[in-house]
Amino acid sequence: MGLLLAPFKLAFRLVATLAAVAFLAVAYVYLTLPDVRPLATTNPTSTAFMELRAREAAEEGKSLRHVHRWVPYARISPTLRRAVLVAEDDAFFEHEGVDLEQLRKVVEEDLAKGKAARGASTITQQLAKNLYLSPSRDPLRKLKELIIARRLEAALSKTRILELYLNLIEWGDGVWGAEAAARTYFGVSASGLSAEQAALLAGSIINPRRYSPARPPLRLLRRQRIILARMKSVTPPPVVATPVPSAPDAPPAAQPGDAPAPEAPAAETPAPDAQ
Repeated sequence: MGLLLAPFKLAFRLVATLAAVAFLAVAYVYLTLPDVRPLATTNPTSTAFMELRAREAAEEGKSLRHVHRWVPYARISPTLRRAVLVAEDDAFFEHEGVDLEQLRKVVEEDLAKGKAARGASTITQQLAKNLYLSPSRDPLRKLKELIIARRLEAALSKTRILELYLNLIEWGDGVWGAEAAARTYFGVSASGLSAEQAALLAGSIINPRRYSPARPPLRLLRRQRIILARMKSVTPPPVVATPVPSAPDAPPAAQPGDAPAPEAPAAETPAPDAQ
């Protein structure tokens, strides 16, 4: 009898050991991830993606421009907010950082194809990746992204998450955020974007270094038409009554009854040297 049970005991010990190792790994990752709570009142001036692009340019011996200007959520066109939700996360209000249904579909597709074919990242996950991580497909990186996304949803409002995302996302080589993108490609502020311009910007997020709004390829133009047709189906988060403090170089947030603020050109500075 003992001989018959021996394989089962060995299998149980192996499973228990693997479970313990997995638990310790998850616990370590969770405890060493960044504290996202300061983002409720602080506007980041740099991200992991910005630093990555600067290092890549330095390694290639290139000088990379850095165009970035923070603007409050209230000064980002509602058409752009809608367009980005349509293009990147139309279930933004229905999940808490991770769209489990979409994730399930993607996993099933990947298993059927035998490879990682596409992502299922929500806006919150993309923000986590842009702020703290890298574009690699490393499973550990993905685990960190999921945990940070849940932390962001627990600590911040949907409005704040979208404000951070729209101000920090990469929109081309050295172009960061909605204000820089609007001025670089269309010569207008983020608040002055038309529906067509907003849909073009939102469509390029899939690969902004390849699909430039300045010279939109056919695929980007097709995405623009699809986004335009669907924009009325989503509602972006409302403007908060009391906006969080803006970055030092950004103008104060507009308040009801204020006159329109004068526009200023986006700052363009050389990227910092790689360390």
